[in-house]
Amino acid sequence: MTPVPSAFHYLWLIPALPLAGAAVNLFFGKRLGRLSGVLASVTLGAAFLISALLVKDLMSLPGDGRLVVRHLFDWISVGNLTVAADLRLDQVSAIMILVVTGVGTLIHVYAIGYMHGDPRAGRFFAYLNLFVFFMLMLVLGENLLLLYLGWEGVGLCSYLLIGFWFDRPEASVAAKKAFITTRIGDTFMLVGLALIVAKFGTLDFTAIFHATAAGGIAKGTATAIALLLFAGAIGKSAQMPLHVWLPDAMAGPTPVSALIHAATMVTGGVYLVVRMHPIFELSGVALTVVLVVGLVTAIFAGTCAFGQDDIKRVLAYSTISQLGFMFMAVGMRAYAAAMFMLVAHAFYKALMFLGAGSVMHGTHDATDMKTFGGLLKPMPITGITFLIGAAAQAGVPPLVGFFAKDAILEIANHTGRELVYVLGTFAALLSAAYIGRLVFLTFFGEPRSQEAAHAHESPPVMWIPLTVLAAGALVAGWLNLTPEGRLAGFLEPALGRVPVGPGLTVPVMNAIAIAITLSALIAAWYTFASGKVDWLAVRERVQPLQRVLQNGWYVDRAYQTVLVEPARTLARITAFVVDTQIIDGLVNAIGGGVKRLAGAGRRVQTGYVRTYALAIGLGVVALMFWVGVRG
Repeated sequence: MTPVPSAFHYLWLIPALPLAGAAVNLFFGKRLGRLSGVLASVTLGAAFLISALLVKDLMSLPGDGRLVVRHLFDWISVGNLTVAADLRLDQVSAIMILVVTGVGTLIHVYAIGYMHGDPRAGRFFAYLNLFVFFMLMLVLGENLLLLYLGWEGVGLCSYLLIGFWFDRPEASVAAKKAFITTRIGDTFMLVGLALIVAKFGTLDFTAIFHATAAGGIAKGTATAIALLLFAGAIGKSAQMPLHVWLPDAMAGPTPVSALIHAATMVTGGVYLVVRMHPIFELSGVALTVVLVVGLVTAIFAGTCAFGQDDIKRVLAYSTISQLGFMFMAVGMRAYAAAMFMLVAHAFYKALMFLGAGSVMHGTHDATDMKTFGGLLKPMPITGITFLIGAAAQAGVPPLVGFFAKDAILEIANHTGRELVYVLGTFAALLSAAYIGRLVFLTFFGEPRSQEAAHAHESPPVMWIPLTVLAAGALVAGWLNLTPEGRLAGFLEPALGRVPVGPGLTVPVMNAIAIAITLSALIAAWYTFASGKVDWLAVRERVQPLQRVLQNGWYVDRAYQTVLVEPARTLARITAFVVDTQIIDGLVNAIGGGVKRLAGAGRRVQTGYVRTYALAIGLGVVALMFWVGVRG
């Protein structure tokens, strides 16, 4: 038996460091001033270094022994259910903590410059650190209750961060929308956890996986549990039909968009399904649902991205679409491909979100791409790094997005899912086309506004993280190519390998992917940057379609019509009819009757002795009459 290095005893420091940073900034952030951002970045950077060292030690263990569980303390004991605060480090959580702490550190450093001058910057960095703490608990927890603690914690922090500028109505509304929408999925997920406790008597991953492998639950039960958990993933990862919160969440500060919507929270749903894959595989039906939802979302969100003029909303719908690719991979049991796509997306999407924030910084918070143009010249570092991120997402080789997306499509083709391959290729075409539109409208051509004409480059504290992320997007693709230590090989002992069959050869598929990507980018350049097409005139001619795409196929309006307005009408009826007229009316009627009866009785008390004597006399006569009648 291979001894476990003692360094794993320090696993608890990875979530503890950002929690400590959050606590200090929450109480002393205002006094620290700009040092609050430095503190938040240093604590998370230290967590990344510890993560890297522990992952290195984990890789030194045998492939089938790369699982370390560290007990912190006993947490809950109710009847036969015992839940401990245990941390789990294996191949899957190792990748997640490196992404969360590594990319998260760069976003924290960037936020120092972005939030400079904000009077509440200390509180912002406290929320940012707290968010990372909960995300680390989500991916390191050895049981579903710890995972759910992190799950709800990131939901709370997303509400606080999206609505950080609460004096802006759109930000406060977006924060409430995100919180309520994700709670829908979380409610189903909580029911799934209760069902797991009822069937397994535990929430520990190891015990659940062993019981599942031993046939501890029926296939129908596994389907119910898997679909309930997937409902939570749909909400958190913004898949259809619970995707509507993410585009509006762009009202928050841009570092929030990069952290929550590129590298951490929205990938939590992918992590959940990958982690619980034994139950999903036992169901079978659930994996098909995951595949269909991912495929439909990838295409749907890709079309919506075409209709957006706000640079951050384009990236928001792009995120929804890219997450759809990850769920496509999970639905085909290609868990390693999904995790590789997760890593790739963290690099290039965080890069583009931060690049969009840099564009806003250089153009006095402008976000409308129609008013941009020619920003590559005054903002060369932002422009070049953004182009690298965009090329990675579009699938230009040898950037990371090419290898990640191509791996998913290759598996679809080699597992006999020709329709998935064709539709997935179409989604990839959309991805290259809308990201090309964004790039050419923003960075090429002539400036179309005063803001664009007088744009300036961001300070080094903002562009240095961009260069690091761009380097990651350039080289991370080789993670899945090196003969030893490939990402797929690293994950295989924990997740297995998807069986593949015959199909198109890899060179043929690569050629198809490259041709589609280049065709989409050339078409985007010709339309929006060559000067040979009056794209504004074309836009006017297809205005009805433009409005449909800009409004996300009116899904929000459908929710507003079918759910929100009827709920408001019911609330008005309850408040102003049931409560005011019926309930209050009944109470007021009883009170009024008593009041009128008391008023009538009060008139009897006249204060005159002759009136009282007359009343007594009449009473005596009435009494004698009654006695006489009775006798």
